[in-house]
Amino acid sequence: MNKIIWILLFTFTSLTAELTHVWSTPEFTQKHIKIIDIRTPAEWKETGIVKDSYTIMFFDEKGNFNVKNFLEQLKKVVKKDEQFALICRVGSRSDMVSKFLSEKLGYKVINLKGGIMKMIHEGYMTQPYKK
Repeated sequence: MNKIIWILLFTFTSLTAELTHVWSTPEFTQKHIKIIDIRTPAEWKETGIVKDSYTIMFFDEKGNFNVKNFLEQLKKVVKKDEQFALICRVGSRSDMVSKFLSEKLGYKVINLKGGIMKMIHEGYMTQPYKK
């Protein structure tokens, strides 16, 4: 019986999950899709952030993470069935986290490949990070 419940849960999650990978561009910010910046506060201060993005750190400076804390903060910003984007510095962390959120938890996630650095390289003017 327990196996059946897990199979049904996995099947339902895989049917509702959605993961898209797109290049991070200044134009993406005009799509009115919520952007969650998962970098660290030091990185937000260094480069600035995407205007109107939400800063929710996933990995700390040492590479540690607290999934429960991250999900609690994420749920305050996006609904389970709402599509949103993840951004980090160059796209590596957002790739890992977006796969986790989509495949394991059923979120509809867009991974912004190239991260904030690609956007800056293409001329995007970030906003200063204010805590």
